[in-house]
Amino acid sequence: MRVLITGITGMAGSHLAEYLLGQGYQVFGTYRWRSRMDNLSDLTSSGRVNLIGDSSPIANVAHLSEMVDERQRPEAANLIESDLTDAVSIRRVVGAIRPERIFHLAAQSFVPTSWNAPADTLETNIIGELKLLEAVREAGINPLIHIAGSSEEYGLVYPNEVPIKETNPLRPLSPYAVSKVAQEILAIQYHHSYGLRCVVTRAFNHEGPRRGHVFVTSSIARQIAEIEKGLAPPIIRVGDTTIERDWTDVRDVVRAYHLALEKGKPGEVYNIGRGESMTVRAMLDMLLSLTKVPITVEQDPSRFRPSDVRLLCCDCTKFKRETGWEPEIPFSKTLQDLLDYWRKRV
Repeated sequence: MRVLITGITGMAGSHLAEYLLGQGYQVFGTYRWRSRMDNLSDLTSSGRVNLIGDSSPIANVAHLSEMVDERQRPEAANLIESDLTDAVSIRRVVGAIRPERIFHLAAQSFVPTSWNAPADTLETNIIGELKLLEAVREAGINPLIHIAGSSEEYGLVYPNEVPIKETNPLRPLSPYAVSKVAQEILAIQYHHSYGLRCVVTRAFNHEGPRRGHVFVTSSIARQIAEIEKGLAPPIIRVGDTTIERDWTDVRDVVRAYHLALEKGKPGEVYNIGRGESMTVRAMLDMLLSLTKVPITVEQDPSRFRPSDVRLLCCDCTKFKRETGWEPEIPFSKTLQDLLDYWRKRV
């Protein structure tokens, strides 16, 4: 079965590629010329990354299809250079691969960046998805399509609304969150209007090895690793540590993405999360307990946002009932693996 992963070079995309290869899928992924390939290093070191070519104007659908058939390797993640903001490019990729499953993970996913570049965030996330869905329609195929939403869509959540069900009002508090709400609505509209088999997930915070250093868990882990190596003074700089999040290991989340298409229902929305929340400060203390170096914590005003989601705690009952999914990796192991990841890289 051919699977297409947009955003395959990201944290979730790379873990999903590894998981699907282990399940026997034929994996294809898109990357941009400026994409960092670091997250695919485990696959690269074992010879399981295969660059097929690009979707430039020279490579029309027929030509690209021939390249895919000739150069693809079933045991590898087969990569094609493409950009979702280029409608012609993504049409060629979808038309050449003709996937039976699509996992749409590519996005501008960092909330602070969405404040600094709101137009780019909306363009990448909303119009990029629109061009992907139109490419599917033009190709005349009917794949199952996973749309990766976000718990950030809930935004302003009141204490009497937790744990958060899928029926909770959406009150987005950032341009990024607005873009994810729009992605979700667009996918469901295309399901009802055109019969596209879109399944939407709202994953709560997911962390683990390969998390970008700008995200809070990874930022703290990286700072600890730098302090241990003597590369930085023994001070951790943080933003608001009183906010609460529901954290799940990324390796559990990609299993959930797979199950969303195998057992979920097109046109439906599913929460994915552990169902337990903790403050950023509690998470920070867990990370600090994993080092022997004495470290001071200081607040950094530059790390505060114009508005922030105060509380996120997932009610995953619907998804668990329909798929049988359960998180398996303790959060303590997630943080240990994340810290060890940075210890090898700083």
